[in-house]
Amino acid sequence: MKAVIMAGGEGTRLRPLTSNVPKPMMPLANRPMMEHIVGLLKRHGFDEIVATVAFRANQIRDWFGDGSDFGVRMVYAVEESPLGTAGSVRNAMEELTEPFLVISGDVLTDVDLGRIVAAHREKKALATIGLIRVENPLEFGIVITRDDGSIERFLEKPGWGQVFSDTINSGIFVLEPGIFDYIPPDRAVDFSGEVFPALLADGKPLHGAVAEGYWEDVGNLESYLRAHADILDGKVLVEIDGFEQREGLHVGDNVTIHPDAEVVAPGVIGDNCRIEAGARLGPYSVLGRGVRVRAGADLERVVVADNAYLAEAVSLRGAVIGRSSDLRRGVQVD
Repeated sequence: MKAVIMAGGEGTRLRPLTSNVPKPMMPLANRPMMEHIVGLLKRHGFDEIVATVAFRANQIRDWFGDGSDFGVRMVYAVEESPLGTAGSVRNAMEELTEPFLVISGDVLTDVDLGRIVAAHREKKALATIGLIRVENPLEFGIVITRDDGSIERFLEKPGWGQVFSDTINSGIFVLEPGIFDYIPPDRAVDFSGEVFPALLADGKPLHGAVAEGYWEDVGNLESYLRAHADILDGKVLVEIDGFEQREGLHVGDNVTIHPDAEVVAPGVIGDNCRIEAGARLGPYSVLGRGVRVRAGADLERVVVADNAYLAEAVSLRGAVIGRSSDLRRGVQVD
């Protein structure tokens, strides 16, 4: 079975970090979000991938190429104008002549994809939506299913008085090629807002399968920091670059840590970083490649992107620092 990664997102809620970077290329523990998705697909036996790309598409194509470095075969479907979730998949329909899986390239997850595929085949559905249970479904669209797993209705952005379910649409689907009959060409079309309601209205077999595993919609700075903390706490199965110097502390190549620097696990220190005497990296500090941390700097629960410079006495708490940032002496970000 082929897989489609929807990778055209701009990540507007993460700007300015995503002003020049497609959201799927935002790093999580120093690997692009989408690379973690490719790893998930490979672990589940999906070795043929179609990536739908739009904003800054060349960055994605340059990183993944034909997929061979990642153990998969990857091709691309480029949107010349925004086509929505369903429209972007339709744009790749020539590659999709058999049942296929669709997944977002800008989430963090380790859900059991095989369970969703198995449910789809068992129910002989036209479309199966992977469902996730969440504590607070208000910011998502609720999916209400019957006892047999068939979908009864969708409820977008409910109030608490309307919350009768904790299952939401994960953005992971298994689809039959017949789905393209419900996706008009040459315009923006979304699965949730148009395609799936049309299937319901026509009485087509539309099912939901509750997915087991971790799932985080990395849509804003708060969830971006939370995703990093969850990676470091081992709540989600992903690969972290570098060697584990001690439990929970992952260190890359050519890293210099002065003996008088304090480094508290868990954390990630990327290649070519330099941590000077008197600096403190508190727990849940993630440094990209080539970051320099000067004497007296104090960091905790932060993500610092590649090639940033943190001068003496810089203090960071719960912050995200962009690539090549230059923070002068005494700067505080809380």
